[in-house]
Amino acid sequence: MNILVTGAKGFVGTNLVENLKNIRDGKNRTRTIEVGEIMEYDLGNTPEDLRAFCAKADFVFHLAGVNRPKDPEEFMKGNFGFSSELLNTLEQAENKCPVMLSSSIQASLAGRFENSEYGKSKLAGEELFFAYGERTGAPVLVYRFPNVFGKWCRPNYNSAVATFCNNIANDLPITVNDPSTELELVYIDDIVEEMLDALEGHEHHCDYQGLYPVLNPHGRYCHVPMTHTVTLGKIVDLLHAFKAFTEGGDIPELRPNSFAKKLFSTYLSYLPKDRMHFALKKNEDVRGSFTEIVHTETGGQMSVNISKPGITKGQHWHNTKWEIFAVVSGHALIQERKLGSDEIVEFEVDGEHPEAVIMCPGYTHNIINLSDTENLITLMWANERFDSSHPDTFFEPVVSEEG
Repeated sequence: MNILVTGAKGFVGTNLVENLKNIRDGKNRTRTIEVGEIMEYDLGNTPEDLRAFCAKADFVFHLAGVNRPKDPEEFMKGNFGFSSELLNTLEQAENKCPVMLSSSIQASLAGRFENSEYGKSKLAGEELFFAYGERTGAPVLVYRFPNVFGKWCRPNYNSAVATFCNNIANDLPITVNDPSTELELVYIDDIVEEMLDALEGHEHHCDYQGLYPVLNPHGRYCHVPMTHTVTLGKIVDLLHAFKAFTEGGDIPELRPNSFAKKLFSTYLSYLPKDRMHFALKKNEDVRGSFTEIVHTETGGQMSVNISKPGITKGQHWHNTKWEIFAVVSGHALIQERKLGSDEIVEFEVDGEHPEAVIMCPGYTHNIINLSDTENLITLMWANERFDSSHPDTFFEPVVSEEG
C-alpha cells in the first residue's frame, strides 16, 4: 500500500510517518497492513510532486493546514485552498482511494468557537471533502481533533501542553490565567493508532452534537475513541511532580491509559540534557553496596544490591512489605523461613538462568553469595519504598545458631 501524507513534517505527520516506517520496515508486526512507499508532502514539495504522489497513492492522510497565520484570511487559503488542490489532483488522476482529513473541533462553530475564523476554514474543508466523496465515490474520513499533545509537538506555537512541558523542564516561566479552565485533549499515540485502524478499514465513526461526538457506526464523521478533559491547574500540578522525579523524587501514580501516564511521557521528551540523568545514593560497607534506583508513589521501589564473595545479606523479615529478588550476575543461595517454623525454603539461583524469587511477608530471608571470587548482583523490587520512620524490617537469622 502506497501512502501519501500531506503535512508530513508537522507534529501529527512526523509521528504518523515514523510509525508507518516501523510497519514498512518490519519493526511493528502488530498490524495486518503492508506499507510500501510513504510519500511525504510538505512545504518543500512541488505541484509536480503532488501529481506524482496522487497518481499512485492507495491512501491519503491530509494533515496539512494553517494554524497561526499573520493574516486571518490565510486560514481559508491554507485550509480550504490546498484541500481543493489535493482533491482536484486526485480526481484528475482518476484515483478513488480513501482520503482522510484532519479537521478540528473548532469546525463545529459551537460554544466558544462560534466565531472562529480557523473553525470556518476547517468546516469549509470538511464540506469540500464530503462533496468530493459524493461526487467520486471515494471513501472520505473526516476527523475533528481537539487539542493534541505528545512528543515532538512544537512549544510556544498552538499547544499549551507543549509550552508547559518545555518551560517547566527548562526552568522557564509559565502563565496560567485561570487554573480551572478545561481542555479537551487527545494524545498523539492514540491518534496514530486510530490512523492505522483507518488504514485497516476499522475507523471509528460518529456524528456531532455541538462540540461532542455521538457514537454511530454509520456516522458522517470519524473520531479517536479516547480523549481526556483536564484543567490547566491539574496539568501544571502533574508537570511539577514530574520535574521532582527528574531531581530524584518519586514517580507519581501512572495508571494504564491515564492522562498522567501520557503526559509524563510527553514531559520527558522535552528534558534538556542535564535533566536526563540524576545522582543515586549508594550505601556501601564491607559487605558490598545497596543503591535505590527508582521510587514510585504507589508501586514501591527498585534497587540494585551488590554482595562481595562469600557474603550473606538480609537476615530479616517484614510484616507487610514483600520483595522480589532477581540475580542478574553471579551465583547465590536464597533462604526463607516462616517465623515460628524450623522449615527452611531454599532457592539456588544464578545470572545465567534468571528467575524472580518472592520474599514473603512473615518469612525471614537472606541471600548468600556462593562465589569465592565474583561479586553477586541482584535486582530487588519492594512493594513499598523504604520509610525510616516505619521500616517494617526486623532482624532474625534464617538459620539459628543452634542449627
